[in-house]
Amino acid sequence: MITEELMRAVIARGYGGSEVLELVRVPLPEPGPGQVRVRVEAATVNPVDLATRSGALVEAGLMAPREHTGIGWDVAGVVDRIGAGVTAFAPGQRVIGLRDLLDVSLGTYCDYVALDAAALAPAPPGVCAAAAATLPLNGLTALQALDLLGLAAGDTLLVTGAAGGVGGFAVELAARHGLRVIAQVRASEEAFARSLGSEWVVGRDSSDLAGDVRRVVPGGVDGALDTAGLGVRALAAVRTRGAYVTVVGGSAPLPLRGIRVHQQWISSDGAALTELAGMGLTLRVAGTLPLERAAEGHERLAAGGTRGRLVLVPSGADAWSVPL
Repeated sequence: MITEELMRAVIARGYGGSEVLELVRVPLPEPGPGQVRVRVEAATVNPVDLATRSGALVEAGLMAPREHTGIGWDVAGVVDRIGAGVTAFAPGQRVIGLRDLLDVSLGTYCDYVALDAAALAPAPPGVCAAAAATLPLNGLTALQALDLLGLAAGDTLLVTGAAGGVGGFAVELAARHGLRVIAQVRASEEAFARSLGSEWVVGRDSSDLAGDVRRVVPGGVDGALDTAGLGVRALAAVRTRGAYVTVVGGSAPLPLRGIRVHQQWISSDGAALTELAGMGLTLRVAGTLPLERAAEGHERLAAGGTRGRLVLVPSGADAWSVPL
């Protein structure tokens, strides 16, 4: 008699608060053609996970209702098995990746995950698995949003929520590409924003964001990357015929004054992720939790105040604790 191999996974059974998260045992996924099975060493807790669990994505029309839903987008781990046609990765290789499908039964909160090889990249060297897992979703979102803005070296950029997961990467990437960055952060986060490369800082709680920005850059900035979902408040800081991109669902304002307005929806991109992994970006881990404490991770993220990302570690300890 052949016994089916099982693994642990966290799912949302229905929608609601953290109490709908459930640790279950399910069959190990088999990699199909062009896929890779990864033994998960770390999976990041992101705001989109909370939105999936709560049913907000269903209400927004982004996914159909399900009896149970897989949770988790980011992953860092070790290649366990490869499917037919995969040549870029081999068993035992450390990788990071992104699951960008919403309507699925299993996410990355699990012991093993099967992903398309095109969604994976070699893990960044010299960092632990928990830190590596914080890069895919937030790093790719920042990179793709900056591409949408289409700014050139020397142009000015406002980044709202610049100390957050996406915002921090956006500041760092923009500065490295020669943009002059205004970071919107709390006073306590100013030193961090400047360490990432921001030239100026404006207050997060300002009642006149556009006025503050225009006092620094007369006429307004060439572009705004709105990771905080401020909408028209951030748009007002952009010059006529500039560019605005939001990464928050449902918050895109009207394209006033000829401003190009876009909403960035993340997509996996192994080639771009490989580039990001080699850049030595600032990776921030707020803490790690074992897989069975996923609900606690959601509650801590919802409470706010974390600096960096909380990361679930299925093994209960970071398997890459020693730098590569």
